[in-house]
Amino acid sequence: MIEEFGINLFQMMENAGRNLADLAQHVLEDNLSGKSIAVICGGGSNGGGGLAAARHLINRNASVCIALPVERPEMRMVPAQQLEILERMDAVIVHDFPRGEFDLVIDALIGYGLHGAPHGRIVEWITLINQQKSWVLSLDIPSGLDADTGLVVGECVEATATMTLALPKKGMLNEQTKSKIGDLYLADISVPEALMFSLGIEAKALFEEGAIIQLGNTCL
Repeated sequence: MIEEFGINLFQMMENAGRNLADLAQHVLEDNLSGKSIAVICGGGSNGGGGLAAARHLINRNASVCIALPVERPEMRMVPAQQLEILERMDAVIVHDFPRGEFDLVIDALIGYGLHGAPHGRIVEWITLINQQKSWVLSLDIPSGLDADTGLVVGECVEATATMTLALPKKGMLNEQTKSKIGDLYLADISVPEALMFSLGIEAKALFEEGAIIQLGNTCL
């Protein structure tokens, strides 16, 4: 994407965030005015997608609380850019897990880059996400789930729905993932068909009917 097609990470993050906001709006029956949404973001690219989604949700008149377990110096460069935009918008940003009741919780803590079991504050935050009574919408893959194997080696978010990006992850074929993923959606981040074909993937007109498609209910 980056080296051969010139599509940079910020563009991909924007596409992911906008689609995540669209799905959140659909989940909340298209009425975001006054709806309370907690967006839980890590410091990597997955968190950057969550931050982009938060901005779109704020612009659609939702009441959004953004929570990060890390400070800006600990974040990667592109997610930090997303955070800076939100800071300039005077968005509500906290570094402790938000308390209260929410209409929706968005999980953007850890994406496919997970290596081993989550640790530190992330473990505590995953536990707190699972204690929420509201819908939980995970970005790309529930935090704590291994994208390649589908194995859970520590704490893992139990999502009501998951919006995965570009293509389903191999680990999602594992039967053990079904209770973690919930309803599975696939979102376009503008991966060119030529790139898919170069990898031997037949994905012609995958998003012909829209930028987000539902792949089915994977709940047990």
